[in-house]
Amino acid sequence: MIRTTTDGELVRRARAGEGRAFGELIGRYQRAAFAVALAVTGSREDAEDATQESFLVALEHLEDCRSPERFGGWLMTIVRNRSRNLVRREALRQTDPIPIGARSRRRGPDGDTETAELRRRLEQALRGLPEVQREIVLLHDLEGWKHREIAERLELPPGTVRSHLHFARKALRAELDGEQWIQSIRERA
Repeated sequence: MIRTTTDGELVRRARAGEGRAFGELIGRYQRAAFAVALAVTGSREDAEDATQESFLVALEHLEDCRSPERFGGWLMTIVRNRSRNLVRREALRQTDPIPIGARSRRRGPDGDTETAELRRRLEQALRGLPEVQREIVLLHDLEGWKHREIAERLELPPGTVRSHLHFARKALRAELDGEQWIQSIRERA
């Protein structure tokens, strides 16, 4: 019989100094934490930074997790707060845009241009959503979380999660369906 270790058990073991236990918690929540950070920051690089910083903060303050069984929700709160802090810090700095001729890791120029444009438009459309809707869309559609799991982690009723997901998808469709580039991608598929 395979026994899945609960978050609470892993938190207690990590508090006792067992590094592997915290490593397992990171493995469990890394993608979800990244999705939440991406929803807040709107930037992959900033989301990576916020996620890493959040795990370090969680490790340093693991004793402050009052309900070890609800570690996921506690961690997602840290991720949201750290992400918001990062956005505020970055807003204070003005950076130069990346030069058009900068090297890229992408391959073919035609496909890469369409992919980059698709990503840019999708990220722009996601930024237009309220933060909670971005989080729910990314956790559900990108990470594959179930409504119940999202509801538990974000401390919302499952019906509210479904409603946010519905309205977020509706807004994304309205924003993206009218675009000519998306029509050309659909024709090629």
